Amino acid sequence: MRLSRFFLPILKENPKEAEIVSHRLMLRAGMLRQEAAGIYAWLPLGHRVLKKIEQIVREEQNRAGAIELLMPTLQLADLWRESGRYDAYGPEMLRIADRHKRELLYGPTNEEMITEIFRAYIKSYKSLPLNLYHIQWKFRDEQRPRFGVMRGREFLMKDAYSFDVDEAGARKSYNKMFVAYLRTFARMGLKAIPMRAETGPIGGDLSHEFIVLAETGESGVFIDRDVLNLPVPDENVDYDGDLTPIIKQWTSVYAATEDVHEPARYESEVPEANRLNTRGIEVGQIFYFGTKYSDSMKANVTGPDGTDAPIHGGSYGVGVSRLVGAIIEACHDDNGIIWPEAVAPFRVTILNLKQGDAATDAACDQLYRELSAKGVEVLYDDTDQRAGAKFATADLIGIPWQLHVGPRGLAEGKVELKRRSDGSRENLALADVVSRLT
Repeated sequence: MRLSRFFLPILKENPKEAEIVSHRLMLRAGMLRQEAAGIYAWLPLGHRVLKKIEQIVREEQNRAGAIELLMPTLQLADLWRESGRYDAYGPEMLRIADRHKRELLYGPTNEEMITEIFRAYIKSYKSLPLNLYHIQWKFRDEQRPRFGVMRGREFLMKDAYSFDVDEAGARKSYNKMFVAYLRTFARMGLKAIPMRAETGPIGGDLSHEFIVLAETGESGVFIDRDVLNLPVPDENVDYDGDLTPIIKQWTSVYAATEDVHEPARYESEVPEANRLNTRGIEVGQIFYFGTKYSDSMKANVTGPDGTDAPIHGGSYGVGVSRLVGAIIEACHDDNGIIWPEAVAPFRVTILNLKQGDAATDAACDQLYRELSAKGVEVLYDDTDQRAGAKFATADLIGIPWQLHVGPRGLAEGKVELKRRSDGSRENLALADVVSRLT
């Protein structure tokens, strides 16, 4: 993509309304624009990152055996009355009526709807286990939306729902999602720690939040530092095998949100040197809630003994749009964003340091064509801005690799390659660039 043809509305000054780093940098880097309180338009650069994150989430859900569908944003109020949550959910639910006076709501989550879909089609335990997920926009009418996408009202979420004939099967499904989440966040360059957490309005008595440590996080957390060094399963993990050892390894080390923190246990189990009380950003949460929804909504199947058996359920959320902000909070410096390569909007940016110079233009065009032909996502800064402004923009938007192409280097047949993450630089022969970056 040539920057001269791209839509990238960079802001030079920090927006006054942005209180935290990720909100400030997303606005300055032209990633989004606020359309109403807590509601944002995703501009092209931000949208590219959002789609990268969404695809990683999708790949790991598929790998763990979940099946994708798509449910609507609007839901019938009667479904929520059936489960008993319509009145209990509170003012965060956006309640509306259509022209026929039917009561609807803009879904904050989908337990009721997926249970309704399940009970319409699944009648026997032989069709279980089953895990269905979608990636869809949600709405929760936060009283004080703030911090950009970190606490917005409209947000993109992956929510999965498991169905099993008994508790043992449900816990296996829970463990699959636990491991899938470890892998998902690690692929994005994040250390997300599973922590014991409250279940809230979802229900049930087993839940873990996946927390990225950050001083700007909304959650107070207490951890044993040893949890930071635990290994994440690789792509060859057997989801159909026994995942219990992995779960035990991660849950045997103390890590809890402040809501369920046990001070006496913490002090007795964790050596003082290992104690860390800080804040964190929730990027995902998993729940096992037993027969909560099958009981209220009569979602039974015929069990192995021929009698009706209530299904055991779980739900599993990932804040896809929130992750954009969380990654920036974890990956930035004074100059701007530092994208991990897996989620970067482009992998390489070519900076033409003397636009209009025949040799420089030709070298940049050649690199742009050759890298694009190899499938490398390239943003080519072919604008008329000064070199200093191009360097500042490249650092701000955080593309992992910068190619600096100017007359002085080309006189020696060289271009400069800068790595955004650590600022390291190397001079490469023009003919070696493509192989170095592929």
